[in-house]
Amino acid sequence: MKKVNWGILGLGEIAQNFAKAFSDAENAKLLASSSKNSDKLRYFEKNFEIEKKYLFNNYDDLISCKDVDIIYIALPNSLHYYWIKKCIENNKNILVEKPATLNFEEIKDINRELDKKKLFFGEAFMYRYHPQIDVALKIIKNEEIGKLISMESNFGINLLTKKKFFFFDKKKKIDPHNRLFNKKLGGGCILDLGCYPSSFSLLVSSLINQTTEQNLQVSNVIKEIGETNVDIHSEAKLSNKNGFYSIIKASFKKNLGNKSEIVGEKGKLIINNTWSGSDSITKITDNNYKSINVENIKNIYSYQIEKISETLLNDIFQPQYPGMSLDETLLNMKIIDEWANV
Repeated sequence: MKKVNWGILGLGEIAQNFAKAFSDAENAKLLASSSKNSDKLRYFEKNFEIEKKYLFNNYDDLISCKDVDIIYIALPNSLHYYWIKKCIENNKNILVEKPATLNFEEIKDINRELDKKKLFFGEAFMYRYHPQIDVALKIIKNEEIGKLISMESNFGINLLTKKKFFFFDKKKKIDPHNRLFNKKLGGGCILDLGCYPSSFSLLVSSLINQTTEQNLQVSNVIKEIGETNVDIHSEAKLSNKNGFYSIIKASFKKNLGNKSEIVGEKGKLIINNTWSGSDSITKITDNNYKSINVENIKNIYSYQIEKISETLLNDIFQPQYPGMSLDETLLNMKIIDEWANV
């Protein structure tokens, strides 16, 4: 079987999780990697059987490698824009870790650059490729829960306190240089986690009508700023002119979990682990609880890798539904900007 050759730019924890998925991807090969950290390069050489000639301690060398078909950018948020531009200049297909950029202006500029090229560009919302999303979308399209009314989607992890000791929470010491808590590095819960529920809201809302900047409104923003001047908890309402609305929440302060609840006129659909995938989702209609099994036999990143590789092998240069299209990335970044800057 013909395979797409992938390269990974930046070898942090997310890159390691991504690399493990290639063992489940039949049409893709992890060919190359790049890091300024020699220990990380050695780790990738040993654990993912990468040839020495494809281990680069310079990002530019990976981008210019002719044997690499697509580059996964796994760098901190603040570096995405620069290295996306570098990939475009070198005619390299791109999958960039979310959020694609720090703000709407950056992604608009990327869009202008991509318009001049025939290149694949995708934002790495891996949850969209998991089988449970296909199941959920089919249930909604078949009107099994009726006409859509609203939804709530959360992503929150308590990063600020340790486990309770004698019924008291102990506050963790926050490193202001940590990318999650550093504004210059793209920190804050809205940008880092809130992009997930907002992107899922766009996907569900699109089942009713085409979602555009003109028919969306961000309101009812609640926001708490932490000691390093980044948002540590926030909520917002995302309204569509068709009447459908979403409550979206993100937090570094509260364990909100990964739950999404979609409400229709006949019932509701509950996805308990929206972002990492689960073995089942729950449909509730007329007080009838039904657990629907979902095939979950692969590393979650492998579904994304396989689908994008299939797209490239078929000479298609845009993410296929329900992957995150560039138009959705633009719109999602506009929402994130409005949410974060109220």
